[in-house]
Amino acid sequence: MARLKACRQCHYLTSENICPNCKSTNLSTSYTGIVVILPPRNSDEDPQDTSYIADRLGISKPGKYALKVR
Repeated sequence: MARLKACRQCHYLTSENICPNCKSTNLSTSYTGIVVILPPRNSDEDPQDTSYIADRLGISKPGKYALKVR
C-alpha cells in the first residue's frame, strides 16, 4: 500500500501527488491523527449538517482527513 500524504491546504489524505479535493500540490507525509467523514445517508445533504465533527473541522466532502499537518 502506498504511503498516504496529507494536503497542507485542506488536510485531505491521498496517495496521489495532487490533492483530489482541492487540487493543491503542497502535500506532506508528516501528519498526526486521522478522521474519516462518511457520506450522508441522503446524497443531497451536506456532511456539515449531519456530522458534528465535520462541522467543527469545516469539512464539506466525505473522506479521510489528517487532524494536524506539519
